[in-house]
Amino acid sequence: MKYDADTSLNNLMSTSPITIHSWPRAILHLDADAFFASCEQAVHPELRGKPVITGKERGIVAAASYEAKARGVQRGMSLSEIRKICPDIIVVSSDYETYSLFSLRMFEILRRFSPDVEEYSIDEAFVDLTGLRRSFHGPYGVIAQKMQEAVETELGITVSVGVSLSKVLAKIASKHNKPHGLTLMPGKEIHHYLEKLPVEKVWGIGPNTTAFLKKLGITTALQFVRKDEEFICRHFSKPYYDIWQELNGISVYPVVTESKGSYQSISKARTFTPPSGDEIFVFAQLSRNLENACAKARRHKLMAGRLIVFLRTQEFKDTGVEMKLTRPTAFPSDLFGPLREGFYRLYRTGRFYRQTGVVLADLKAEGRIQYSLFDDQAEIEKAVKVYSAVDQLSEKFGKYTVHHAASLPTKRQVQHEGDRENIPKRKDNLFKGENNRQRLGLPVIQVKV
Repeated sequence: MKYDADTSLNNLMSTSPITIHSWPRAILHLDADAFFASCEQAVHPELRGKPVITGKERGIVAAASYEAKARGVQRGMSLSEIRKICPDIIVVSSDYETYSLFSLRMFEILRRFSPDVEEYSIDEAFVDLTGLRRSFHGPYGVIAQKMQEAVETELGITVSVGVSLSKVLAKIASKHNKPHGLTLMPGKEIHHYLEKLPVEKVWGIGPNTTAFLKKLGITTALQFVRKDEEFICRHFSKPYYDIWQELNGISVYPVVTESKGSYQSISKARTFTPPSGDEIFVFAQLSRNLENACAKARRHKLMAGRLIVFLRTQEFKDTGVEMKLTRPTAFPSDLFGPLREGFYRLYRTGRFYRQTGVVLADLKAEGRIQYSLFDDQAEIEKAVKVYSAVDQLSEKFGKYTVHHAASLPTKRQVQHEGDRENIPKRKDNLFKGENNRQRLGLPVIQVKV
């Protein structure tokens, strides 16, 4: 394990506004290393130390192990490209169910150390360690190391950890020594990490802001930090002022412990191989997207005011259309009209498509929806009852127990035919009481190595 925790008391240059206190707060960021590929190597020990990629079902790299990355493999490359530079590559189908189980276990382990855990993504977490030194009888570095070791020992994957005064700094620290690194960034040492860090590597700063910063003569994170508050407020909006504060060691972004229940949008997409030019089949794939997106919206008691439809051709070219709905809804029966309209505005006979997708946007809580006098209340109440029953049946008997006839043509062929129809082993070994649509959320059992 690489460990970087220089806690010497070097004084900052007087021009730096960074706080001189080492630990007014302690925020940890944990980032799993090559998570999907690492999960495959943990479940299948024979893959350890070998170049492994996931995404066989899509025909492109979804995730690559560090052994594969060392050979030049990058995310998004096609399988034909990969085999030219790495003939011995091992390609497996993505098993998102197993990855989710690993993720759940990882967050459970982190909560044994602190109740303040934010599930930032499937393989990332923020943890507030402030005030825990007394409970664990040791400094924050020791607590972070124990957390890292617990995850790696119990799950068989490696993670990189960074600890600093704010979320932005912690995220920088976790990437400082990937993979399998542990970096502490106390207040007195922040400038060492920022002086050579390109400003575009800072979480929250995108390419347009990077270009603007370069026009102002700012190319590193430390140059950005050392600008005074008046300069930042004059040239930047509040989100970038917040980032400036976070880089200065002032914790602005809280660690959000609540499970995500609010969304700005919900998107669902389906890739299928081989690509198809069959109008009915492609629309059926789109219909399935709509049903999945609406089911998620209903689960979170949300309704959409806009519908976005997109198609991706065999040549990876995307086209899309956005439609405003006459009233917010999360019921597919209300949306099939706009869906079909959008589909025919995009679909071209003679072209082959490999992916379809929908986005439910302008989401509002269902309790806040105000219907107009022209809305048919009886029809709305009928739809509420119908889809409530559909959701109950899906919960009891599995996904797609009841679905719309428009989605039936998806059953004409498997999602991925030929070489890519490689079912993950987890789905080949069902537990008693499971079926292909209803699975038990059992933890993944790991043997300590």
